[in-house]
Amino acid sequence: MQSTDKIADLITRIRNAINAGHNEVAMPSAKLTVAVANKLQAAGYIAEVKVEPAKPRDILHIVIAKNEPVISEITRVSKPGRRVYVGAEEMPRVKSGRGLAIVSTSRGIMTSFEAKKARVGGEVLLKVW
Repeated sequence: MQSTDKIADLITRIRNAINAGHNEVAMPSAKLTVAVANKLQAAGYIAEVKVEPAKPRDILHIVIAKNEPVISEITRVSKPGRRVYVGAEEMPRVKSGRGLAIVSTSRGIMTSFEAKKARVGGEVLLKVW
């Protein structure tokens, strides 16, 4: 069964893999999930992101961490039933700046730090720390 909320599916798979002690996650690929996974990799929360071509849909492979997971908690903020939008000035700070929020803006997927620096607002997708 395919989920209609791809971000929630990505978060749930990562959270379940960490809780089960696995270090790799595989799921159907989508542009949005690849962009979010790349931002998590750039921030150092996950080790590697690979997209494997397959039929009928590409497969996204995420390697979480080699020794111990960096992610202690990952939560979805904006949901299909309740969207959360913020301006550039109201960008959320997660755990007093120790965490990270990922935002969907008109310029693409950005971290809250990048969005604030670029002075663009958008939809807060998730928070991770």
